Amino acid sequence: MEKIENIFTYLDTQSSTLSEKKDITYLDGLLNALTGLREGEQPELLADASREDIRKAIQLAILKGMHKNVQANHQMTPDSLGFLVGYFVEQFLETKLKSEDTIEIADLTIGTGNLLLTVMNQLDRNIQGYGVEIDDLLIQLAALSGDLQQQPINLYRQDALQNLMLDPVDAIVSDLPVGYYPDTEFAENYEIHVEDGMTYAHHMLIEQAVNYTKEGGYLFFLVPNNIFESEQAPLLYTYIQKHAWIQAVVQLPENLFKKQELAKSLFILQKKSADGKAVKDVLLAKVPKLDNIQGLESFFAQVQKWKKEEKK
Repeated sequence: MEKIENIFTYLDTQSSTLSEKKDITYLDGLLNALTGLREGEQPELLADASREDIRKAIQLAILKGMHKNVQANHQMTPDSLGFLVGYFVEQFLETKLKSEDTIEIADLTIGTGNLLLTVMNQLDRNIQGYGVEIDDLLIQLAALSGDLQQQPINLYRQDALQNLMLDPVDAIVSDLPVGYYPDTEFAENYEIHVEDGMTYAHHMLIEQAVNYTKEGGYLFFLVPNNIFESEQAPLLYTYIQKHAWIQAVVQLPENLFKKQELAKSLFILQKKSADGKAVKDVLLAKVPKLDNIQGLESFFAQVQKWKKEEKK
């Protein structure tokens, strides 16, 4: 905790000072502070600091900056959700993780990189990360955060729903932003588009993610609990039935979200492959409150039992 506190205090002080001196936002000041750290300023701060120490300190500074300058597209996936996603990535990529091969994981809505970096740090092995983000400030923060944590991430600044400069990867993780995609003409390139009006961007991002995943690869999405209850849900379900196998739907604790209607689930897919097959039973589970230790033990035991049954 002392390492995290020291790094955060430095970043916070520098960001606040630069913000006042140059009349810029706190987050722009943070960009300068992070750049300084990357270029060798205050090396003692990073000495003996783990990747997670650095990530958490940067996360705290970014959260403070986002609180000061609230923007709809400036959101960060909380650690608790990141760790849960990391756990399931580890479970589904278990065989590949035991090999010597480099695992490629992408986030098509990477933002500041917190979700992807949480997963990469948790897996703690040879992983190549990729990220797509259209917001210039967020992608710069993701790049600096990745550099300081010494995690290899290739970043692409572009609209995630346009044609990407990305080869198919082993897995995709994404906290999907919810809303409509305004480019109705380009949306017609997607199987999932509606004939009249605007298509849900989070539905299109699922299709886009499947397109950029290797056959047999896995996709881990944080999605609204009601994703299959909207008027566009039949299009999404039809697309998934055609191109992927549903592996799991895991409802997350509602107390992690400000409002019940904002609650999310972890939706796990596997892209179809010639030598693969659907699971016998989709894992349907609900994560208990994170302070319920006995409940969490029971939940993880349920996941392991499901894995064991599926291997038979």
